[in-house]
Amino acid sequence: MTSMKQSPTASDAGSSATASFRAGSAAGFGEAQTSTERVDTVVRAVLDAVHGVIRDRQVTYPEFQAAKRWLMDLGEGGEWPLFLDVFVEHVVEEVAARSQQGTPGTILGPYYLPDQTRLPAVAALPARPDEPGSTWVLSGQVRDVDGTPVAGAELDVWQNSADGFYSGFAPHLPDGNLRGVVVTGDDGRFEITTILPVPYQVPTDGPTGELIAAAGWHPWRPAHLHLLVRASEHRTITTQLYFSGGRYVDNDVAHATKAELILNPERLPDGTYRSEYDFVLERD
Repeated sequence: MTSMKQSPTASDAGSSATASFRAGSAAGFGEAQTSTERVDTVVRAVLDAVHGVIRDRQVTYPEFQAAKRWLMDLGEGGEWPLFLDVFVEHVVEEVAARSQQGTPGTILGPYYLPDQTRLPAVAALPARPDEPGSTWVLSGQVRDVDGTPVAGAELDVWQNSADGFYSGFAPHLPDGNLRGVVVTGDDGRFEITTILPVPYQVPTDGPTGELIAAAGWHPWRPAHLHLLVRASEHRTITTQLYFSGGRYVDNDVAHATKAELILNPERLPDGTYRSEYDFVLERD
């Protein structure tokens, strides 16, 4: 009997994202040690902003009750990581970038999973034997801000499959598919063989999708490769690489694209695509 391919749901993805965040504090980012005064200042500002919207937009009781129900559904469905990463994180990253040097960062997103397979400097991401998609080779070098190659730097990489889903969040994909940690050589160089990522919809069958539909927004992210680039005594870069001319690259639902992160892959005679991109890390 042939098994039917299961489609991932927003609930499945939300539960996985929530569990991943709680277990690993997402990519090793610890919780802030925040003073009482700082909590008071920030929370009062958030509440003042909400109160201002209610007054300025004349929010009605039925609208308030609908928002309350939606917030409850968002939490019960495990979609807080999805919602915050899509609609809020890009501004937090924008603030952080003001004091940072090196390669531009962007959002982490909800689909990161730690502790993936470690790979040598020249490697192919783990994939199914018949992995669909166009072969893509990304090569480059990790350097310090002064130009010194960074040996042993780790490129923690993850991406979606040709049908737009991430392993660990979709039941039809094997664990670790299209994920890996590539370690640079003595010269700081790397070469990663994988497939071209594709645009994908954020899950739309849960509360986040309900909001997107109600507001008349589109739910699409452009094709991108996720990376955490890290090395001892250097600040970790959380970033994504995008593709010139790709659909939604100028209209990302998560507002996460940056011009400096857009690639223009070269297509070789054998149909393989190739790109080069160097990462620059600043010291802690």
